[in-house]
Formats: sequence, C-alpha cells, structure tokens
Amino acid sequence: MTNIYAGVLQELDRGKPAVLVTELMADKKGAYSSKKALYTADEAERQTRAREDKAAIAEALADGRVKLLVETHRIRVIEPFYPEPQLIILGGGHIAVPLAEFAARTGFAVTVVDDRLAFANRERFPRVRQVICDSFSTCWEKLHFTPYTYVVIVTRGHRHDLECLRRILQEQWAYAGMIGSHRRIAAARKQLAAEGFAADMLARVNMPIGLKIGAVTPEEIAVSILAQLISYRRLQNPGQPEKSAAKAATESDRRLLQELAAGGDRTKAIATVVATKGSVPRREGAKMLVFPDGSLLGSIGGGCAESEVIREALTILAIGGCKLHHLDLTGEVAEEMGMVCGGTMDVLIEAWPPGGGAGNGW
Repeated sequence: MTNIYAGVLQELDRGKPAVLVTELMADKKGAYSSKKALYTADEAERQTRAREDKAAIAEALADGRVKLLVETHRIRVIEPFYPEPQLIILGGGHIAVPLAEFAARTGFAVTVVDDRLAFANRERFPRVRQVICDSFSTCWEKLHFTPYTYVVIVTRGHRHDLECLRRILQEQWAYAGMIGSHRRIAAARKQLAAEGFAADMLARVNMPIGLKIGAVTPEEIAVSILAQLISYRRLQNPGQPEKSAAKAATESDRRLLQELAAGGDRTKAIATVVATKGSVPRREGAKMLVFPDGSLLGSIGGGCAESEVIREALTILAIGGCKLHHLDLTGEVAEEMGMVCGGTMDVLIEAWPPGGGAGNGW
C-alpha cells in the first residue's frame, strides 16, 4: 500500500495543500488504535462522508488550524498541510548571498538565478534548493510559480529588472519585490505603465523592497527583505503589521515528512501538537519523531514538557498503538518544569508504521 505521507509530499510538491485526517478509535479496554486518510483540496468535498468532517476539513484548509474533534469513543485530528514557501532570487550578487542563507534557515526553499557562472554556483549558495545559471530571458521555463512563491529581484541592471518584472507580472505569487533607488524604480514603473501594465498590478510589487530599518550593509539589507517576506507569509495584512492578525498556518517540518514518507524498517513514534491554549512553546502542527534509541528529529518546544512526551513516546513504541497526551504548563506546573509558559498542549503520540509493518498504507 502507498505510504500516506508520501502522498502528502506529492501534493505539496505540486503546489497544492492537503489534509490528513487521523481517526482514533477506543476498544472496550479504552486502548486506542488509529487510521489515516488523505484528502487533497479537490477531493475533500466529494469523498468525505460525514457532513461534520466536510465542514471541519474545509475550515482547516481555510484557516490553517488543526481541528481536534473529540467524541466518547472516537477522536479525529484534522491536520492541514501547505506547500513550503518557495523563494526565487533573481540575481546572485552581494545581497543575494546573505538573503539566500537567512531565508533557507527560516523555512524558505530557495532558488537563485543569475546569468553569470561566477554568481550562480553551489559554492556561493550552499544552502539553497536550486541554482540556475541562465539568462533572465530564458530561465523561466525552469521556474514554477504557485500561490506560495515569493520573488525578489536584485539584478545588476535596469534592463534585467524590466525583463524580470515583465515576466513575473504574468505569474501567480504571494510576494514580489525589487531593489533599487527611487529613480530606478520610478523609471521602471513609468516604462511598464507605458507598455500597458495596469497600475494595480504594479502596485502589488514592493518597490523599494524591504522594511525600513535603516539597513546599510548587504547583511542588513537582506534582513530587511527577509523581514518583509516573513510578514507576507505570516500576517493577514502585512502593510499594517501593528494592526494585522496573524495567519493561522500550522507548523510543519519538511524533513519530518520526508523521513515519514521514506518508509523503510526503522520504527518511530510521531508526536504531533494537535491543540494548544494560552502561552506555549510550539503551536498546532508541530511534530517530533522519537526513535527507539531515544534519538529525535524535530521538536515540540524542548524542556521538561518535551521530555515527558519522549518518555510517553518510548512507551508507545514498546506496546504499540497511540494516545492523546495532555500537558499542563500553567501556574505551579510550569514553574516546577522551569518553563516560562502559561498554557496547555494536547499531543497525539502514534507508533509508526502502525503494527510495526514498514510501508503500511495508513
């Protein structure tokens, strides 16, 4: 049977969100077993049977929050996944180097494009997903744009800026920005407007790029650009950050999904934060893998709370099955654990693959 996490990754790599529904059923002794079902955004409406499941899946896709539905003998966890943000940096100059590194460290899958081999190579950009050495007129067939694409134009000249702007204005993306002096930007706007590009389309491109923090050095400028990228990723209204509510996207780690999708004989326990309240170290969707030797991949916040989950996960690995574990980080409990928190977390802990069989299709 197909590994269900491989199916999740396949959808995300297509630039599509997906929903994983985990159903926990209790036997007569109160022990839980689980099964999983994967729904793409297109499938969710026509393949789910229960009306409440359809509503919860639709809501999860819309608001980005994990849903925990608890009944007497059944628990359902509805977990949305979104494609990782793709950052395309057009130009491999002095600002692109720190920007690519910082962006990769903060969760962006980075692609760098430059037409000069000295500025488009793995030695210069070791942390990025892809380096493309091609002209700014012919590189586009190697790039893929989705609603999760972020574009930064930092080329070395006005001609290349215009070439890149003309093309990206025809694509879909979450963010676009271009570096340049006020004079250079004004000239670009005037030229593109004369070519027939609508004013509202041009207004979507952040020119000049970055937040106003007084940046001077390439590293500081990269920080100002990255801060703006993050604001577009995390805020509903990045233009007014002090008034904007946060987007509620689940936390997810591609490395964990890749490990789960790989299959193989190595058993592990999956610990997923499925509900939180108050001040907690990680939010819904955060995952950690616990292996039989005690090694870990990922984190759900560290500290004594994580240690408690690790102990529970090792027990689950020994006996099989799954459980919903409650962590109370309020008041005296948090103080005793040495954590500056004031909330609660519910963590779903599952042995994977179920029953110990590699490649199980759950």
